[in-house]
Amino acid sequence: MPITTIASDPVLSNLRAAAAGGAPQALFELAAALVVRRHPEEAFDLYRRAAESGHSGAQFEHARMLLLGVGGDADPARGLDRMLSAERAGHAAAGYQLALIGLGGVLLPLDAQVNQRMLAAVQANYPPAVRAAALHFGRRAGDTNQTLCLQLLERAAQRGDVTAAQLLAQRLALGEGCQAQPAAADELLAQLDRHGVPRLPMIRVDRAQPSASDALPPGTFAFEDALQPASASVLSRQPRVARVDGLLSADECRLLVASARPQLRRSNAVDPESGLPIEVEVRTSSDASLDPVLEDFALRAVQLRMASAAGMAMVNGEHLTVLRYEPGQQYRPHRDYVPPGAIERDQPQAGNRQRTICVYLNDVEAGGETEFPVAGVRIAPRPGSAVVFDNLLADGRPDPDSLHAGLPVLAGEKWLATLWLRQRRYRGF
Repeated sequence: MPITTIASDPVLSNLRAAAAGGAPQALFELAAALVVRRHPEEAFDLYRRAAESGHSGAQFEHARMLLLGVGGDADPARGLDRMLSAERAGHAAAGYQLALIGLGGVLLPLDAQVNQRMLAAVQANYPPAVRAAALHFGRRAGDTNQTLCLQLLERAAQRGDVTAAQLLAQRLALGEGCQAQPAAADELLAQLDRHGVPRLPMIRVDRAQPSASDALPPGTFAFEDALQPASASVLSRQPRVARVDGLLSADECRLLVASARPQLRRSNAVDPESGLPIEVEVRTSSDASLDPVLEDFALRAVQLRMASAAGMAMVNGEHLTVLRYEPGQQYRPHRDYVPPGAIERDQPQAGNRQRTICVYLNDVEAGGETEFPVAGVRIAPRPGSAVVFDNLLADGRPDPDSLHAGLPVLAGEKWLATLWLRQRRYRGF
């Protein structure tokens, strides 16, 4: 089979010829083709040229590249301006992206406009927005909200959202928000099987913590409820360790597993000498770091809830990491603060890892506890519940007593989501 290079690609050659005259749509199409072929640097400039000519699609794509630092240096403020231009030009997904930005509370405030933009995106049937709304209502009490969750998951699935289909199948199988419908769940799972989509572990979670939005009329958007303080049980004061029960809903746990599974890789640890990631027998799990490029509103809302439960701002958080431990796998005693070399290589202005929050995502048949040997604390995995602990002392020095371990899984598998929170702002938005 002949090898095609970017220089000899006939599709690109035709697109280049069409874009030579500078028509915005032709520039946009060439840029999109270059992104698919993993040439973001050239696409960045083409999107910029088309955006400056008023092309709303190019404004949207160039804004995302500026926000995320793809194809060029990150420039969140400029990216925000360009995304606002795309919204004014009527781009369907721009308002959704601005709502996503608003969850960070930095470039835009987390206020009622987040809810208004999400409502508009749901009404436009933008699948990631429809799914995010489903998860929001799925957290809330009341038959109307639960029915709405199911209807929205079905709507998103019908528009090709694979994750929504995975979540819907579990709700139908377990009778969440409806009578159990095992035949319908099996049919949906069979469709996913035919497309090579792996099945999720069956996840059941007791009712999430009561939400401030429970008192609102059914069907009302109130995404700022993720900022609601979570009730925590202090298990140790030195080192500081606390447990938060019912932090995430079953849908949110399923979302994290579904988002991470395709990206799982052998877990690494940080080399204390070089600060670089290395494979070590101390840590035998697999994990996926959820890149902001792939992040959607629902994933951001979960991270906001986790950071709020830890008493910190989401923008202090590193990329969310989801881990899977199979039988016999473990993470031997270790500490989460990182050596100076690692800090220098990764956002040094953010400082060290001040606090960690880990959420258990599924039932573990046996084993898999989190142990803090100095504190004399051992926490059994319980889906939807979290453990929060400090890595640094009050004066900012590393706390050696924060030593902890993920004990071996004896049967089944263990899924865990970890958010490391730095001393200062880590993210651009």
